Amino acid sequence: MSDSASPPVAPPSPALSVSQLAMLAELGEERTADVGEVLYRVGDERYPFIAIREGGVAILDTAGAEITRHGASGFLGELTLLSGQTVLVTAVVTEPLRYIAVDRERFRSLLYEDAAFSDLVLPAFIARREALQRVQGLGLEVVGPRSSEATMRMLEFARSNRLPYTWHDSDRADDPLAAAVVAGFDEASLPLVRLPGGVELRGPSTGEVSRALGIGRELAGREEVDLLVIGAGPAGLGAAVYGASEGLDTLVIDSAGLGGQAGTSRRIENYLGFPAGISGNELTSRAVTQARKFEARLATPYRAVALEPGNGRHTVRLGEDHEVAARAVVIATGAQYRRLPVEHLAEYEGISAFYAAGPPEAQLCGAERVAVVGGGNSAGQAAVWLSRGGALVSLLHRRADLRETMSDYLIRELERYRVEVRDRSEIAALHGADGQLQAVTLTTGARLPFSYLFLFLGALPCTEWLGDAIERDAKGFILTGAGVDGEHLLATSVPGVFAAGDVRSGSTKRCATAVGEGAMAVQLVHAHLAPPTQHESSKARV
Repeated sequence: MSDSASPPVAPPSPALSVSQLAMLAELGEERTADVGEVLYRVGDERYPFIAIREGGVAILDTAGAEITRHGASGFLGELTLLSGQTVLVTAVVTEPLRYIAVDRERFRSLLYEDAAFSDLVLPAFIARREALQRVQGLGLEVVGPRSSEATMRMLEFARSNRLPYTWHDSDRADDPLAAAVVAGFDEASLPLVRLPGGVELRGPSTGEVSRALGIGRELAGREEVDLLVIGAGPAGLGAAVYGASEGLDTLVIDSAGLGGQAGTSRRIENYLGFPAGISGNELTSRAVTQARKFEARLATPYRAVALEPGNGRHTVRLGEDHEVAARAVVIATGAQYRRLPVEHLAEYEGISAFYAAGPPEAQLCGAERVAVVGGGNSAGQAAVWLSRGGALVSLLHRRADLRETMSDYLIRELERYRVEVRDRSEIAALHGADGQLQAVTLTTGARLPFSYLFLFLGALPCTEWLGDAIERDAKGFILTGAGVDGEHLLATSVPGVFAAGDVRSGSTKRCATAVGEGAMAVQLVHAHLAPPTQHESSKARV
Protein backbone atom coordinates (compact mmCIF):
# COMPACT_ATOMS: atom_id res chain seq x y z
CA MET A 1 0.00 0.00 0.00
CA SER A 2 1.44 3.36 -1.01
CA ASP A 3 0.81 6.62 0.78
CA SER A 4 -1.21 9.33 -0.93
CA ALA A 5 0.55 12.64 -1.54
CA SER A 6 -2.72 14.47 -0.94
CA PRO A 7 -5.38 14.13 1.76
CA PRO A 8 -8.20 11.66 1.18
CA VAL A 9 -10.72 12.94 -1.36
CA ALA A 10 -13.74 10.86 -0.34
CA PRO A 11 -16.17 12.17 2.29
CA PRO A 12 -16.01 10.54 5.73
CA SER A 13 -18.35 7.64 6.37
CA PRO A 14 -21.50 8.45 8.34
CA ALA A 15 -21.89 6.35 11.48
CA LEU A 16 -24.28 3.43 11.78
CA SER A 17 -26.29 3.36 15.00
CA VAL A 18 -26.12 0.52 17.51
CA SER A 19 -29.58 -0.67 16.44
CA GLN A 20 -28.61 -0.59 12.77
CA LEU A 21 -25.50 -2.66 13.45
CA ALA A 22 -27.64 -5.16 15.34
CA MET A 23 -30.09 -5.34 12.46
CA LEU A 24 -27.26 -5.90 9.96
CA ALA A 25 -25.82 -8.65 12.17
CA GLU A 26 -29.12 -10.52 11.93
CA LEU A 27 -29.05 -10.33 8.13
CA GLY A 28 -25.36 -10.88 7.52
CA GLU A 29 -22.34 -12.78 8.74
CA GLU A 30 -19.87 -11.58 11.39
CA ARG A 31 -16.24 -11.96 10.31
CA THR A 32 -12.72 -10.91 11.27
CA ALA A 33 -9.72 -9.90 9.17
CA ASP A 34 -6.04 -9.23 9.87
CA VAL A 35 -4.00 -6.16 8.95
CA GLY A 36 -3.09 -6.24 5.27
CA GLU A 37 -5.96 -8.51 4.25
CA VAL A 38 -7.79 -7.43 1.08
CA LEU A 39 -11.58 -7.40 1.44
CA TYR A 40 -12.17 -6.72 -2.26
CA ARG A 41 -10.10 -5.32 -5.08
CA VAL A 42 -10.41 -3.38 -8.35
CA GLY A 43 -12.13 -5.48 -11.01
CA ASP A 44 -13.94 -7.87 -8.66
CA GLU A 45 -17.41 -8.73 -9.91
CA ARG A 46 -19.10 -8.83 -6.50
CA TYR A 47 -18.58 -7.71 -2.95
CA PRO A 48 -20.83 -7.54 0.11
CA PHE A 49 -21.98 -4.51 2.06
CA ILE A 50 -19.50 -4.25 4.94
CA ALA A 51 -20.31 -2.64 8.30
CA ILE A 52 -17.34 -2.15 10.63
CA ARG A 53 -17.70 -3.08 14.30
CA GLU A 54 -14.04 -2.59 15.24
CA GLY A 55 -10.86 -1.73 13.36
CA GLY A 56 -10.09 0.21 10.20
CA VAL A 57 -10.03 -0.12 6.43
CA ALA A 58 -8.23 1.94 3.78
CA ILE A 59 -9.73 2.48 0.34
CA LEU A 60 -7.07 2.52 -2.40
CA ASP A 61 -7.10 3.54 -6.05
CA THR A 62 -5.77 1.45 -8.93
CA ALA A 63 -2.16 2.46 -8.22
CA GLY A 64 -2.44 1.67 -4.51
CA ALA A 65 -2.72 5.30 -3.33
CA GLU A 66 -5.03 5.88 -0.40
CA ILE A 67 -8.31 7.64 -1.11
CA THR A 68 -9.91 7.51 2.34
CA ARG A 69 -10.28 5.40 5.51
CA HIS A 70 -13.25 4.02 7.39
CA GLY A 71 -13.39 3.07 11.06
CA ALA A 72 -15.71 1.67 13.73
CA SER A 73 -19.45 2.11 12.96
CA GLY A 74 -18.60 3.08 9.39
CA PHE A 75 -19.44 1.10 6.26
CA LEU A 76 -17.87 0.30 2.91
CA GLY A 77 -19.34 0.49 -0.58
CA GLU A 78 -20.66 2.90 -3.16
CA LEU A 79 -23.05 2.84 -6.13
CA THR A 80 -21.49 -0.32 -7.58
CA LEU A 81 -23.32 -2.25 -4.86
CA LEU A 82 -26.64 -1.11 -6.34
CA SER A 83 -25.83 -1.25 -10.05
CA GLY A 84 -23.93 -4.54 -10.02
CA GLN A 85 -20.93 -2.86 -11.65
CA THR A 86 -17.44 -4.29 -11.19
CA VAL A 87 -15.48 -2.85 -8.27
CA LEU A 88 -13.61 0.44 -8.79
CA VAL A 89 -11.38 0.46 -5.70
CA THR A 90 -9.47 -1.85 -3.34
CA ALA A 91 -10.29 -2.20 0.37
CA VAL A 92 -7.36 -3.18 2.65
CA VAL A 93 -7.49 -3.76 6.42
CA THR A 94 -5.33 -1.26 8.37
CA GLU A 95 -6.31 -2.28 11.92
CA PRO A 96 -7.48 -5.70 13.18
CA LEU A 97 -11.00 -5.87 11.87
CA ARG A 98 -14.31 -7.19 13.14
CA TYR A 99 -17.09 -6.60 10.66
CA ILE A 100 -20.49 -7.66 9.33
CA ALA A 101 -20.78 -8.78 5.70
CA VAL A 102 -24.26 -8.57 4.16
CA ASP A 103 -24.92 -10.21 0.81
CA ARG A 104 -25.69 -7.66 -1.91
CA GLU A 105 -29.22 -8.92 -2.56
CA ARG A 106 -30.14 -8.81 1.13
CA PHE A 107 -28.56 -5.38 1.40
CA ARG A 108 -30.64 -4.10 -1.52
CA SER A 109 -33.83 -5.45 0.07
CA LEU A 110 -32.99 -3.68 3.32
CA LEU A 111 -32.33 -0.45 1.44
CA TYR A 112 -35.80 -0.70 -0.10
CA GLU A 113 -37.57 -1.50 3.16
CA ASP A 114 -35.85 0.62 5.84
CA ALA A 115 -36.26 4.36 5.18
CA ALA A 116 -33.85 5.52 7.91
CA PHE A 117 -31.14 3.13 6.73
CA SER A 118 -31.69 4.17 3.11
CA ASP A 119 -31.49 7.87 4.03
CA LEU A 120 -28.13 7.24 5.70
CA VAL A 121 -26.53 4.98 3.10
CA LEU A 122 -27.79 6.17 -0.28
CA PRO A 123 -26.58 9.80 -0.01
CA ALA A 124 -23.21 8.49 1.19
CA PHE A 125 -22.94 6.19 -1.83
CA ILE A 126 -23.78 9.06 -4.19
CA ALA A 127 -21.25 11.38 -2.54
CA ARG A 128 -18.58 8.67 -2.76
CA ARG A 129 -19.22 8.16 -6.46
CA GLU A 130 -18.87 11.90 -7.09
CA ALA A 131 -15.61 11.85 -5.12
CA LEU A 132 -14.32 8.88 -7.13
CA GLN A 133 -15.01 10.78 -10.35
CA ARG A 134 -12.31 13.24 -9.25
CA VAL A 135 -9.65 10.56 -8.73
CA GLN A 136 -7.21 10.37 -11.63
CA GLY A 137 -6.61 6.93 -13.14
CA LEU A 138 -9.69 5.33 -11.62
CA GLY A 139 -12.37 3.43 -13.52
CA LEU A 140 -12.39 3.22 -17.30
CA GLU A 141 -9.28 4.06 -19.29
CA VAL A 142 -10.16 5.25 -22.78
CA VAL A 143 -7.41 5.61 -25.39
CA GLY A 144 -8.33 7.23 -28.69
CA PRO A 145 -8.21 10.48 -30.67
CA ARG A 146 -10.75 13.28 -30.36
CA SER A 147 -11.16 12.99 -34.15
CA SER A 148 -12.77 9.56 -33.61
CA GLU A 149 -16.57 9.72 -33.25
CA ALA A 150 -16.53 6.38 -31.46
CA THR A 151 -14.05 7.72 -28.89
CA MET A 152 -16.14 10.80 -28.18
CA ARG A 153 -19.27 8.64 -27.95
CA MET A 154 -17.53 6.44 -25.37
CA LEU A 155 -16.58 9.48 -23.29
CA GLU A 156 -20.16 10.77 -23.38
CA PHE A 157 -21.34 7.32 -22.27
CA ALA A 158 -18.97 7.46 -19.28
CA ARG A 159 -20.15 10.95 -18.34
CA SER A 160 -23.86 10.19 -18.67
CA ASN A 161 -23.45 7.09 -16.48
CA ARG A 162 -21.28 8.99 -13.96
CA LEU A 163 -18.45 6.49 -14.38
CA PRO A 164 -14.95 7.49 -13.26
CA TYR A 165 -12.71 7.50 -16.32
CA THR A 166 -9.38 8.67 -17.72
CA TRP A 167 -9.00 9.69 -21.34
CA HIS A 168 -5.71 9.53 -23.25
CA ASP A 169 -6.10 11.65 -26.39
CA SER A 170 -3.83 10.16 -29.05
CA ASP A 171 -4.18 13.35 -31.12
CA ARG A 172 -2.32 15.39 -28.50
CA ALA A 173 1.37 15.92 -29.04
CA ASP A 174 1.99 15.86 -25.27
CA ASP A 175 0.63 12.29 -24.97
CA PRO A 176 2.96 10.23 -27.21
CA LEU A 177 2.26 7.07 -25.19
CA ALA A 178 -1.42 7.19 -26.21
CA ALA A 179 -0.45 7.67 -29.84
CA ALA A 180 1.91 4.69 -29.63
CA VAL A 181 -0.79 2.51 -28.06
CA VAL A 182 -3.25 3.06 -30.91
CA ALA A 183 -0.64 3.14 -33.69
CA GLY A 184 -1.75 0.83 -36.46
CA PHE A 185 -5.35 0.63 -35.21
CA ASP A 186 -7.99 1.06 -37.90
CA GLU A 187 -11.05 3.22 -37.25
CA ALA A 188 -13.16 0.19 -36.31
CA SER A 189 -10.72 -0.68 -33.51
CA LEU A 190 -11.01 2.69 -31.77
CA PRO A 191 -11.12 3.47 -28.98
CA LEU A 192 -9.13 1.08 -26.80
CA VAL A 193 -11.02 0.69 -23.53
CA ARG A 194 -9.39 -0.77 -20.41
CA LEU A 195 -11.83 -1.92 -17.74
CA PRO A 196 -11.17 -1.92 -13.98
CA GLY A 197 -9.04 -5.01 -13.44
CA GLY A 198 -7.15 -4.70 -16.73
CA VAL A 199 -9.42 -6.26 -19.37
CA GLU A 200 -8.94 -4.52 -22.75
CA LEU A 201 -11.63 -4.04 -25.41
CA ARG A 202 -10.84 -2.75 -28.90
CA GLY A 203 -13.49 -0.67 -30.62
CA PRO A 204 -16.33 -1.80 -28.34
CA SER A 205 -19.85 -0.43 -28.48
CA THR A 206 -21.15 1.37 -25.41
CA GLY A 207 -23.45 -1.60 -24.85
CA GLU A 208 -20.53 -4.02 -24.81
CA VAL A 209 -18.69 -1.87 -22.26
CA SER A 210 -21.81 -1.51 -20.13
CA ARG A 211 -22.39 -5.23 -20.00
CA ALA A 212 -18.69 -5.96 -19.44
CA LEU A 213 -18.85 -3.67 -16.40
CA GLY A 214 -21.87 -5.57 -15.11
CA ILE A 215 -24.29 -2.64 -15.28
CA GLY A 216 -26.05 -3.43 -18.56
CA ARG A 217 -28.99 -5.82 -18.65
CA GLU A 218 -28.78 -8.18 -21.62
CA LEU A 219 -32.08 -8.25 -23.52
CA ALA A 220 -33.26 -11.23 -25.53
CA GLY A 221 -33.61 -10.80 -29.28
CA ARG A 222 -37.34 -10.32 -28.72
CA GLU A 223 -38.98 -9.24 -25.48
CA GLU A 224 -42.72 -9.14 -24.77
CA VAL A 225 -43.92 -6.83 -21.99
CA ASP A 226 -47.02 -5.06 -20.75
CA LEU A 227 -45.36 -1.63 -20.70
CA LEU A 228 -42.30 -0.39 -22.53
CA VAL A 229 -40.91 2.94 -21.31
CA ILE A 230 -38.48 4.57 -23.72
CA GLY A 231 -36.23 7.01 -21.87
CA ALA A 232 -34.96 6.89 -18.29
CA GLY A 233 -35.16 10.54 -17.24
CA PRO A 234 -37.63 11.78 -14.60
CA ALA A 235 -40.69 11.09 -16.78
CA GLY A 236 -39.53 7.60 -17.73
CA LEU A 237 -38.53 6.70 -14.19
CA GLY A 238 -41.85 8.02 -12.90
CA ALA A 239 -43.66 5.75 -15.34
CA ALA A 240 -41.41 2.84 -14.37
CA VAL A 241 -42.09 3.19 -10.65
CA TYR A 242 -45.85 3.48 -11.01
CA GLY A 243 -46.12 0.88 -13.77
CA ALA A 244 -44.11 -1.78 -11.96
CA SER A 245 -45.63 -1.03 -8.54
CA GLU A 246 -49.11 -1.50 -10.00
CA GLY A 247 -48.37 -4.93 -11.43
CA LEU A 248 -47.39 -4.20 -15.02
CA ASP A 249 -44.46 -6.12 -16.50
CA THR A 250 -42.38 -3.00 -17.15
CA LEU A 251 -39.22 -2.61 -19.22
CA VAL A 252 -37.31 0.68 -19.41
CA ILE A 253 -34.71 1.33 -22.09
CA ASP A 254 -32.40 4.29 -22.62
CA SER A 255 -29.73 4.94 -25.22
CA ALA A 256 -27.34 6.58 -22.75
CA GLY A 257 -27.64 6.20 -18.98
CA LEU A 258 -30.23 6.22 -16.22
CA GLY A 259 -31.31 9.66 -15.06
CA GLY A 260 -31.41 11.67 -18.28
CA GLN A 261 -30.41 15.32 -18.34
CA ALA A 262 -31.93 15.86 -14.90
CA GLY A 263 -29.29 13.52 -13.49
CA THR A 264 -26.59 16.03 -14.42
CA SER A 265 -28.22 19.02 -12.64
CA ARG A 266 -26.04 20.21 -9.80
CA ARG A 267 -28.93 21.21 -7.57
CA ILE A 268 -32.68 21.41 -8.12
CA GLU A 269 -33.85 24.04 -5.65
CA ASN A 270 -37.57 24.12 -6.47
CA TYR A 271 -38.46 20.41 -6.36
CA LEU A 272 -41.38 19.89 -3.98
CA GLY A 273 -40.42 18.38 -0.63
CA PHE A 274 -36.72 19.34 -0.68
CA PRO A 275 -36.48 22.86 0.79
CA ALA A 276 -32.66 22.68 0.84
CA GLY A 277 -32.63 21.45 -2.75
CA ILE A 278 -31.52 18.09 -4.12
CA SER A 279 -28.94 17.21 -6.75
CA GLY A 280 -30.20 15.68 -9.95
CA ASN A 281 -27.88 12.74 -9.32
CA GLU A 282 -29.44 11.97 -5.95
CA LEU A 283 -33.01 12.47 -7.18
CA THR A 284 -32.62 10.14 -10.15
CA SER A 285 -30.52 7.61 -8.18
CA ARG A 286 -33.33 7.35 -5.66
CA ALA A 287 -35.83 6.94 -8.49
CA VAL A 288 -33.73 4.17 -10.07
CA THR A 289 -33.52 2.40 -6.70
CA GLN A 290 -37.28 2.72 -6.29
CA ALA A 291 -37.96 1.34 -9.78
CA ARG A 292 -35.74 -1.65 -9.06
CA LYS A 293 -37.54 -2.19 -5.77
CA PHE A 294 -40.76 -2.81 -7.69
CA GLU A 295 -38.91 -5.05 -10.18
CA ALA A 296 -39.03 -2.77 -13.18
CA ARG A 297 -36.35 -3.94 -15.62
CA LEU A 298 -33.90 -1.20 -16.60
CA ALA A 299 -31.83 -1.81 -19.73
CA THR A 300 -29.14 0.51 -21.09
CA PRO A 301 -27.75 1.43 -23.48
CA TYR A 302 -30.36 0.34 -26.01
CA ARG A 303 -31.43 2.84 -28.66
CA ALA A 304 -34.94 2.76 -30.13
CA VAL A 305 -34.71 3.00 -33.93
CA ALA A 306 -38.31 2.44 -35.11
CA LEU A 307 -41.89 2.10 -33.89
CA GLU A 308 -44.31 -0.21 -35.69
CA PRO A 309 -47.86 0.27 -34.35
CA GLY A 310 -49.83 -2.94 -34.09
CA ASN A 311 -53.18 -4.33 -33.01
CA GLY A 312 -52.77 -5.43 -29.41
CA ARG A 313 -49.00 -5.03 -29.32
CA HIS A 314 -46.71 -2.33 -30.68
CA THR A 315 -43.24 -3.35 -31.84
CA VAL A 316 -40.27 -1.12 -31.04
CA ARG A 317 -37.11 -2.04 -32.89
CA LEU A 318 -33.82 -1.40 -31.09
CA GLY A 319 -30.25 -1.24 -32.23
CA GLU A 320 -28.16 -4.42 -32.26
CA ASP A 321 -31.07 -6.43 -33.78
CA HIS A 322 -33.35 -6.41 -30.75
CA GLU A 323 -37.08 -5.75 -30.64
CA VAL A 324 -39.71 -5.30 -27.92
CA ALA A 325 -43.40 -6.08 -28.36
CA ALA A 326 -45.42 -4.09 -25.83
CA ARG A 327 -49.12 -3.79 -25.05
CA ALA A 328 -48.52 -0.12 -24.26
CA VAL A 329 -45.65 2.30 -24.80
CA VAL A 330 -44.65 5.49 -22.95
CA ILE A 331 -42.24 7.66 -24.92
CA ALA A 332 -40.13 9.77 -22.54
CA THR A 333 -37.02 10.29 -24.62
CA GLY A 334 -36.65 13.94 -23.62
CA ALA A 335 -34.42 16.14 -25.71
CA GLN A 336 -30.78 16.41 -26.71
CA TYR A 337 -28.53 19.39 -26.18
CA ARG A 338 -28.43 22.15 -28.78
CA ARG A 339 -24.93 22.82 -30.08
CA LEU A 340 -23.41 26.26 -30.43
CA PRO A 341 -23.56 27.29 -34.13
CA VAL A 342 -19.86 28.14 -34.49
CA GLU A 343 -17.03 26.59 -36.46
CA HIS A 344 -14.64 24.07 -34.91
CA LEU A 345 -16.82 23.43 -31.84
CA ALA A 346 -16.24 19.67 -32.19
CA GLU A 347 -12.50 20.20 -31.60
CA TYR A 348 -13.24 21.49 -28.08
CA GLU A 349 -16.14 19.23 -27.05
CA GLY A 350 -15.22 16.89 -24.24
CA ILE A 351 -11.93 18.72 -23.63
CA SER A 352 -12.83 22.29 -22.74
CA ALA A 353 -16.44 22.57 -23.94
CA PHE A 354 -19.11 20.64 -22.05
CA TYR A 355 -22.88 20.19 -21.84
CA ALA A 356 -23.00 19.33 -18.14
CA ALA A 357 -21.08 20.49 -15.08
CA GLY A 358 -20.18 17.28 -13.26
CA PRO A 359 -17.33 16.59 -10.81
CA PRO A 360 -14.74 15.68 -13.50
CA GLU A 361 -15.40 18.92 -15.36
CA ALA A 362 -15.55 21.04 -12.22
CA GLN A 363 -12.16 19.71 -11.13
CA LEU A 364 -10.64 21.21 -14.28
CA CYS A 365 -12.08 24.65 -13.62
CA GLY A 366 -10.82 25.71 -10.18
CA ALA A 367 -9.57 29.32 -10.36
CA GLU A 368 -10.02 29.29 -14.17
CA ARG A 369 -12.11 31.68 -16.25
CA VAL A 370 -15.28 29.87 -17.28
CA ALA A 371 -18.17 30.86 -19.55
CA VAL A 372 -21.61 29.36 -18.99
CA VAL A 373 -23.81 29.96 -22.02
CA GLY A 374 -27.59 29.98 -21.67
CA GLY A 375 -30.43 31.77 -19.91
CA GLY A 376 -32.42 28.93 -18.36
CA ASN A 377 -32.38 27.38 -14.91
CA SER A 378 -29.89 24.68 -15.91
CA ALA A 379 -27.39 27.36 -16.92
CA GLY A 380 -27.96 29.24 -13.66
CA GLN A 381 -27.51 26.11 -11.55
CA ALA A 382 -24.26 25.26 -13.32
CA ALA A 383 -22.90 28.81 -13.00
CA VAL A 384 -23.58 28.90 -9.26
CA TRP A 385 -22.06 25.48 -8.65
CA LEU A 386 -18.91 26.21 -10.65
CA SER A 387 -18.50 29.55 -8.90
CA ARG A 388 -18.85 27.90 -5.47
CA GLY A 389 -16.05 25.55 -6.56
CA GLY A 390 -13.65 28.44 -7.15
CA ALA A 391 -14.07 29.13 -10.88
CA LEU A 392 -14.34 32.69 -12.19
CA VAL A 393 -17.68 32.41 -13.96
CA SER A 394 -19.38 34.59 -16.55
CA LEU A 395 -22.93 33.80 -17.68
CA LEU A 396 -23.56 34.73 -21.32
CA HIS A 397 -27.10 34.90 -22.66
CA ARG A 398 -28.71 36.48 -25.69
CA ARG A 399 -31.74 38.21 -24.16
CA ALA A 400 -31.99 41.72 -22.75
CA ASP A 401 -33.16 40.57 -19.32
CA LEU A 402 -32.30 37.29 -17.63
CA ARG A 403 -35.60 37.39 -15.75
CA GLU A 404 -37.40 36.46 -18.96
CA THR A 405 -36.07 32.90 -18.76
CA MET A 406 -34.58 32.21 -15.30
CA SER A 407 -36.20 31.77 -11.88
CA ASP A 408 -35.78 34.64 -9.42
CA TYR A 409 -34.14 32.47 -6.75
CA LEU A 410 -31.35 31.54 -9.16
CA ILE A 411 -30.78 35.13 -10.22
CA ARG A 412 -30.28 35.97 -6.54
CA GLU A 413 -27.85 33.07 -6.22
CA LEU A 414 -25.86 34.39 -9.21
CA GLU A 415 -25.51 37.71 -7.41
CA ARG A 416 -24.62 36.01 -4.14
CA TYR A 417 -21.77 34.04 -5.70
CA ARG A 418 -20.61 36.96 -7.86
CA VAL A 419 -21.26 35.39 -11.21
CA GLU A 420 -20.80 37.99 -13.95
CA VAL A 421 -23.94 38.19 -16.11
CA ARG A 422 -23.53 39.51 -19.65
CA ASP A 423 -26.81 40.31 -21.41
CA ARG A 424 -27.18 40.28 -25.22
CA SER A 425 -24.04 38.17 -25.57
CA GLU A 426 -23.69 35.54 -28.30
CA ILE A 427 -20.52 33.70 -29.25
CA ALA A 428 -19.35 34.02 -32.84
CA ALA A 429 -15.97 32.24 -32.71
CA LEU A 430 -13.77 30.06 -30.51
CA HIS A 431 -10.01 30.41 -30.15
CA GLY A 432 -7.56 27.84 -28.82
CA ALA A 433 -5.27 24.96 -29.72
CA ASP A 434 -5.39 21.15 -29.37
CA GLY A 435 -8.91 21.30 -28.03
CA GLN A 436 -8.03 23.68 -25.19
CA LEU A 437 -10.09 26.88 -25.28
CA GLN A 438 -8.29 30.19 -24.78
CA ALA A 439 -10.85 32.84 -25.72
CA VAL A 440 -14.18 33.51 -27.45
CA THR A 441 -15.26 36.32 -29.74
CA LEU A 442 -18.79 37.66 -29.36
CA THR A 443 -21.01 38.82 -32.22
CA THR A 444 -20.27 42.38 -31.03
CA GLY A 445 -16.58 41.82 -31.79
CA ALA A 446 -15.52 41.70 -28.13
CA ARG A 447 -12.92 39.03 -27.34
CA LEU A 448 -13.10 37.45 -23.87
CA PRO A 449 -10.55 35.10 -22.29
CA PHE A 450 -12.08 31.78 -21.17
CA SER A 451 -10.48 28.41 -20.55
CA TYR A 452 -13.71 26.40 -20.39
CA LEU A 453 -17.16 26.62 -21.91
CA PHE A 454 -20.38 25.11 -20.56
CA LEU A 455 -23.32 25.12 -22.97
CA PHE A 456 -26.95 25.11 -21.83
CA LEU A 457 -28.79 26.20 -24.97
CA GLY A 458 -31.98 24.22 -24.68
CA ALA A 459 -32.63 21.03 -26.50
CA LEU A 460 -34.15 19.35 -29.53
CA PRO A 461 -36.59 16.45 -29.07
CA CYS A 462 -35.19 12.95 -29.48
CA THR A 463 -37.93 11.84 -31.87
CA GLU A 464 -36.26 11.44 -35.27
CA TRP A 465 -36.41 7.66 -34.87
CA LEU A 466 -40.23 7.77 -34.97
CA GLY A 467 -40.45 8.76 -38.64
CA ASP A 468 -44.11 9.05 -39.65
CA ALA A 469 -45.38 6.61 -37.03
CA ILE A 470 -46.42 9.36 -34.57
CA GLU A 471 -47.69 12.87 -35.31
CA ARG A 472 -45.23 15.60 -34.28
CA ASP A 473 -45.20 19.39 -34.39
CA ALA A 474 -42.98 21.51 -36.63
CA LYS A 475 -40.09 21.30 -34.14
CA GLY A 476 -40.34 17.52 -33.78
CA PHE A 477 -42.06 17.39 -30.38
CA ILE A 478 -44.78 14.74 -30.07
CA LEU A 479 -48.35 16.01 -30.38
CA THR A 480 -50.72 14.79 -27.68
CA GLY A 481 -54.24 15.35 -26.40
CA ALA A 482 -56.13 18.07 -28.23
CA GLY A 483 -53.25 18.34 -30.70
CA VAL A 484 -54.28 14.97 -32.16
CA ASP A 485 -57.97 15.11 -31.19
CA GLY A 486 -57.17 12.78 -28.32
CA GLU A 487 -59.32 12.35 -25.24
CA HIS A 488 -56.39 12.35 -22.81
CA LEU A 489 -53.60 14.90 -22.33
CA LEU A 490 -50.74 12.42 -22.88
CA ALA A 491 -52.33 10.32 -25.63
CA THR A 492 -50.55 10.40 -29.00
CA SER A 493 -51.96 9.80 -32.47
CA VAL A 494 -51.49 6.03 -31.93
CA PRO A 495 -53.80 4.34 -29.37
CA GLY A 496 -51.77 2.72 -26.62
CA VAL A 497 -48.76 4.98 -27.16
CA PHE A 498 -48.32 7.89 -24.73
CA ALA A 499 -45.78 10.70 -24.43
CA ALA A 500 -44.53 12.24 -21.17
CA GLY A 501 -42.03 14.90 -20.16
CA ASP A 502 -39.91 17.17 -22.32
CA VAL A 503 -40.52 15.17 -25.52
CA ARG A 504 -44.19 16.19 -25.52
CA SER A 505 -45.31 19.28 -27.43
CA GLY A 506 -46.44 21.97 -25.00
CA SER A 507 -44.83 20.44 -21.89
CA THR A 508 -43.53 22.83 -19.24
CA LYS A 509 -39.96 21.44 -19.27
CA ARG A 510 -39.77 21.11 -15.48
CA CYS A 511 -38.50 18.08 -13.56
CA ALA A 512 -41.50 17.81 -11.23
CA THR A 513 -43.92 18.05 -14.14
CA ALA A 514 -42.08 15.28 -15.98
CA VAL A 515 -42.35 12.96 -12.96
CA GLY A 516 -46.05 13.73 -12.68
CA GLU A 517 -46.66 13.07 -16.37
CA GLY A 518 -44.84 9.74 -16.10
CA ALA A 519 -47.16 8.72 -13.26
CA MET A 520 -50.23 10.00 -15.11
CA ALA A 521 -49.25 8.05 -18.22
CA VAL A 522 -49.48 4.79 -16.27
CA GLN A 523 -53.09 5.51 -15.32
CA LEU A 524 -53.85 6.02 -19.03
CA VAL A 525 -52.04 2.76 -19.79
CA HIS A 526 -54.30 0.91 -17.33
CA ALA A 527 -57.37 2.46 -18.97
CA HIS A 528 -56.12 1.40 -22.38
CA LEU A 529 -55.38 -2.17 -21.29
CA ALA A 530 -58.62 -2.65 -19.34
CA PRO A 531 -61.23 -4.87 -21.04
CA PRO A 532 -64.18 -2.91 -22.42
CA THR A 533 -67.24 -2.63 -20.20
CA GLN A 534 -70.50 -4.30 -21.20
CA HIS A 535 -71.89 -0.91 -22.25
CA GLU A 536 -68.88 -0.19 -24.43
CA SER A 537 -69.07 -3.67 -26.00
CA SER A 538 -72.74 -3.10 -26.82
CA LYS A 539 -71.94 0.24 -28.43
CA ALA A 540 -69.22 -1.41 -30.51
CA ARG A 541 -71.67 -4.08 -31.77
CA VAL A 542 -74.28 -1.44 -32.66
